[in-house]
Amino acid sequence: MKTATLVMVTFAAAFAGNALTGSSLAQEPQSPDAQAAPALTAETINNARLGTDLVEPAPSATTPTDARYPDPAIARLQILLDRAAASPGVIDGFDGENVHKAVLAFEGMNGLPQDGTLDGEMLALLDPGGPAIGHYEITAEDAAAIVPPIPDDYAEKAGRDFLGYESVSEAVAERFHMDIDLLEALNPGAGYRAGDVVLVAAFGPDRKDEVARIEADKGKRQVRAYDASGTLLAAYPATIGSSQNPSPAGIHTVNGVARMPVYTYNPEINFQQGDNTGILEIPPGPNGPVGTIWIDLSEPTYGIHGTPEPSLIDKTASHGCVRLTNWDAEELAGMVKPGVTVEFLG
Repeated sequence: MKTATLVMVTFAAAFAGNALTGSSLAQEPQSPDAQAAPALTAETINNARLGTDLVEPAPSATTPTDARYPDPAIARLQILLDRAAASPGVIDGFDGENVHKAVLAFEGMNGLPQDGTLDGEMLALLDPGGPAIGHYEITAEDAAAIVPPIPDDYAEKAGRDFLGYESVSEAVAERFHMDIDLLEALNPGAGYRAGDVVLVAAFGPDRKDEVARIEADKGKRQVRAYDASGTLLAAYPATIGSSQNPSPAGIHTVNGVARMPVYTYNPEINFQQGDNTGILEIPPGPNGPVGTIWIDLSEPTYGIHGTPEPSLIDKTASHGCVRLTNWDAEELAGMVKPGVTVEFLG
């Protein structure tokens, strides 16, 4: 399980020279209704109380009941679940179905009753203490890597060299598994220039286990990864096909992994995008059609892949494949080898 003690190691390795500590440096977001909700700061998230009154039975819709204010306790819960490889998807501070699926997955991973209750036994395993929010210093490389706005049309995309991030805030938000709105709410007035220090989610390191079997559950809209003994290693919210473009059935295998993949668009095989009727080679990048990872499956044209829109995972349809956030797809890709079985359920 990912633990708070490993956060420092991971960030130090990935971003040498950038300090990560618990902090209460953020100011309250400015809003006419700011008094109507808890202030969203590093301190309110780090000190948020988790308990049985936080998570109720999963709502029928994934839309937050109050879209104005991220909840510090939900943000802390999402960060802790993410550390434990029970992914809630994008960390945004809002309750929803992806949070509830992650709670149930964490319970299953730790041999607890899968009742969705944040009781003392679960919280003792989930929350060993330590800050959920740290800070990151933006580098010159971050600022230099931004690309011009990316067009929607695939033919125009094909004319680019790389489909990178359109802003530093987008790049930082994805690097720390956050929704850009949560990042900006934590850092009001931030310029996101080289040398600026911003508050971010202290999400923890990727798992490094060896996956033997994957389940892509269409009913629960979740991907689950198991080791050879049948132990659940990780769970991720997923968009799996649609009624118009169903995912395959049965059991398939992993052929291999492509990082920063070039995407070949073929309307005769895939789907129709705009007025594009010919084959196009779409360049790689986190904002490419399949994100930063393609886990190729033995069923031709199908794979498990990333996405340019992490906030939409499990909320919109897929063109037949299995779509995860880029960071979840990257973690899973690091644990699979050719021959791993992928079973489609539901």
